[in-house]
Amino acid sequence: MSAGNSGTEFVARLHGAVSGLPAGEWDALTGGGNPFVSHAFLAAMEESGSVGGSSGWTPVPITIAGPTGRLAAALPAYLKQHSQGEYVFDHAWADAWHRAGGSYYPKLQIAVPFTPATGPRLLTLHPELAPALIAAAESVCRDNGLSSAHATFIEPAQVPLFEAAGWLLREDIQFHWENRGYPDFDAFLAVLSSRKRKDIRKERERAQDGVEIRVLSGGDLREEHWDAFWSFYQDTGARKWGHPYLTREAFSLLGETMADRILLVLAYIDGRAVAGALNFIGNEALYGRYWGAVVDKPFLHFELCYYQAIDAAIAMGLSRVEAGAQGGHKLARGYEPVRTVSAHYIVHEGLRAAIADYLEQERAGIAGDQLLLDERTPFRKA
Repeated sequence: MSAGNSGTEFVARLHGAVSGLPAGEWDALTGGGNPFVSHAFLAAMEESGSVGGSSGWTPVPITIAGPTGRLAAALPAYLKQHSQGEYVFDHAWADAWHRAGGSYYPKLQIAVPFTPATGPRLLTLHPELAPALIAAAESVCRDNGLSSAHATFIEPAQVPLFEAAGWLLREDIQFHWENRGYPDFDAFLAVLSSRKRKDIRKERERAQDGVEIRVLSGGDLREEHWDAFWSFYQDTGARKWGHPYLTREAFSLLGETMADRILLVLAYIDGRAVAGALNFIGNEALYGRYWGAVVDKPFLHFELCYYQAIDAAIAMGLSRVEAGAQGGHKLARGYEPVRTVSAHYIVHEGLRAAIADYLEQERAGIAGDQLLLDERTPFRKA
């Protein structure tokens, strides 16, 4: 597989793994605010076997070197043999193209594996190199017979760059909690309607009844905690996806290399860990990622995933909690609808035209959903 040049200003190179690239140089490109594009996170996905091998996620990071040979720009990219673990669903596009006699897979995915969290996808400290990264991704597709490239969960500042390059934009909705300067959880509750305040207080009381909750980060994280969480994660993964995306080793590696950016919330009953929620800490946001339980206790999911996350974000002075994909039930718990954006480069003109028509209709539906959800937030109405 090759990456072509765009003129003579730069040379883009493909690599077989992020873990083989200099960690300091990679992290210098990310700005340091988003934990998922860090060298530690992406390398842990590779070294644990969560990506690579038969996973259908083959790492092919694209880089541009500066005059000194140090990394000047990079794309976290993967050669995909399926559309699993992306949270932006294009299965219908793949099916339609296969019925028309085309081969949708492999495709190029510019993303963080298994992570529906908005963040930078064009990693560079030199904004003038961003278009070159996009051009390099297009060259990879054209030069290697790939059907398409897909950049998912793009931070808002980078969306216009993909749009200017002619990529098709797609929108969806997530639910985020916004910190409006609340000093504590009660201050947040005070801005909700009376009924919603009462509902949340009752949920927290029932969830915490007979339960000890421990919030762990940094040096407090030990293998016994990952053993417990692995059992929870396996159960949830088996029910949602058929099999867990991450291997057991992934959690140990994450604990070793980025413990200070992890917040693990565990629930204990009679001294036994029975449920947990895994969060990652960014410079501005707390990102909820995985949850699982081996007991069926009412409202424990909401307590560990949503309310404990709000408590933690307030305590750390973070501006928001991003609670992952889907989940309209988050709305009643103070999480508000927020737009997410992906961008898609389709090589074949006919397939591109069909997808463009589809996206135009989809956008109208998403816009309607956003308006409806905005009206249903639990905040007191003026």
